[in-house]
Amino acid sequence: MQFHHHGYVSHNPRIQPAAGVGLDRSETLPESVDVLIVGSGPAGMITAAQLAQFPGVSTRIVERRAGRLEVGQADGIQARSVETFQALGFAGRIIDEAYRITEMAFWKPDSENPDRIVRTACTPDDPGGISEFPHLIVNQARVLDYLTEAAANGPARVRPDYGFEFEGLEVDAEGEYPVTVTLKHTSGGQEGQTRTVRAKYVVGCDGARSRVRDAIGCTLAGDRANHAWGVMDVLAVTDFPDIRTKCAIQSGTGGSILLIPREGGYLFRMYVDLGEVPAEGSNAVRETSIEEIIAKANEIMHPYTVEVRNVAWHSVYEVGHRLSDRFDDVEDPGAGRLPHVFITGDACHTHSAKAGQGMNVSMQDGFNLGWKLGHVLSGRSPASLLSSYSAERQVVAKNLIDFDKQWSTLMAKRPEEFEDPSELEDFYMGTIEFLAGFMTEYAPSLITAEAHHQQLATGFPVGKRFKSARVSRVCDGNPLHLGHQATADGRWRLYVFADSAPSHESSAVDTFGEWLATAADSPLNVGPRDFDPSAWFDIKVIYQQPHAAVAIASVPQVFMPRVGPFELVNYENVFAVLPDDDIFEARGIDRRGAVIVVRPDQYVAHVLPLSATDELGGFFRPILAP
Repeated sequence: MQFHHHGYVSHNPRIQPAAGVGLDRSETLPESVDVLIVGSGPAGMITAAQLAQFPGVSTRIVERRAGRLEVGQADGIQARSVETFQALGFAGRIIDEAYRITEMAFWKPDSENPDRIVRTACTPDDPGGISEFPHLIVNQARVLDYLTEAAANGPARVRPDYGFEFEGLEVDAEGEYPVTVTLKHTSGGQEGQTRTVRAKYVVGCDGARSRVRDAIGCTLAGDRANHAWGVMDVLAVTDFPDIRTKCAIQSGTGGSILLIPREGGYLFRMYVDLGEVPAEGSNAVRETSIEEIIAKANEIMHPYTVEVRNVAWHSVYEVGHRLSDRFDDVEDPGAGRLPHVFITGDACHTHSAKAGQGMNVSMQDGFNLGWKLGHVLSGRSPASLLSSYSAERQVVAKNLIDFDKQWSTLMAKRPEEFEDPSELEDFYMGTIEFLAGFMTEYAPSLITAEAHHQQLATGFPVGKRFKSARVSRVCDGNPLHLGHQATADGRWRLYVFADSAPSHESSAVDTFGEWLATAADSPLNVGPRDFDPSAWFDIKVIYQQPHAAVAIASVPQVFMPRVGPFELVNYENVFAVLPDDDIFEARGIDRRGAVIVVRPDQYVAHVLPLSATDELGGFFRPILAP
């Protein structure tokens, strides 16, 4: 990480200097704000953490609870989410405390004695190296703690305002603050009293029973699978040998268990199959006691037993798959009105918990929306950018629900119902990329180009997340991951892969660097008067030579910008290949060079040759506000 460029720093460098609205942030909820976030769950807090990087944007997040979440229901963290946590600055710390999934065991009835279960397969969690980050299990409450810290440490100093429940809203097309929100106090001695807050934009992150969704007339459509599951986090003593391994367990007597070890070495979670639910029996199944869930678990796991000593949390739920008809308040996109209210996470999409997708997809909803709100409100982009949120994320949610229908149906099957005995594990292995969070692929739009030049960088598909690879930093020879140098600071990123000419000779990358720095149509030169290119763009160059062969004094100055009030030189944006791990080979980069444009939320927006300056300028022209 970089610091000291504004002066010597002796405190925790993760706490960024307060700026803008963060300098005199009111401890009480103000009458008007730029963005009001309703709900401090994963989607709400990651939106807040992203908006905290925009010191000119006033953001408040209200939560009906009186304080932090104590026990969270979600626990699965995809590798894609850990990549996002890296950009937010806490991936290493959460990896240290989490449980790491490296393989999954499958247990089925013994063919010789179907009353017993036996292990039939054990598959690696990431056999193809989809990500350098692991698949984790950690309590949702701890994820929120880290996100809350990231939001509070940002220059805008965003913190939750606890004790406020959303009551309703009205949208007026006129005025600087067109959304009027009614809130009710739920704690602090003012219980039951109401107040209003006016906002430019509202983000509803208030769960499956979202009042924000209801207020803007969105509806959830879908169905239930009429199948019930009991879920429990327990401390127990057992003779089951794989109690610290993620397992899918199918019994001969009927019923299944998804076993997930939890962080800390002792706790584990069980999703226990409670069977089919009669059409009129949904309320009755919710009354299933923890004792009945434990008894059912022991029946499924025969001949093994589980003696539960402590129950941290338990619940009963029916599998349901529902999707909102839209993710914002614009009923007719063709009418020309732009959105002012958005919904995220469970307010938009509901599904089973067994694939570990809910919290992860919800956080990507918030990450997608947060930078867009920041860019529009800070004058970087036109308000039309916000229409891309619903268009992009609704497709992702639909794909998630389609996947979860398949997975939850397979998990509920009896062993004899499978045509192929290995169907469950084959499906799991065949969908690893989806389970890890890497199947999202955004369609061409204002912020994602057509893949006309994809052959120049086959390992960076346009529309998919930027997959990191190892490089060597030229200034000090340190080997590191290129993608890990990108923080969630709201900046666009240009990864400029140099052509094969030696760095001391005139080359295509030199010509490109000159255009980038000086041309009137360069994206670095089209901003307003107070435009600081380094605050809007992070530009890195990667040479094909080993670091010792790159003459850093000859590198174009646009790749070593002057930063801060002392105009210090940033040497850390110049990279070279590692002799034993060439990023050009690893990611299919053409030796003639290429430019990879990456969005602030880490998705590849464009792939271009070094000579395509007209295309690059044309891509950014409608994105950057005049």
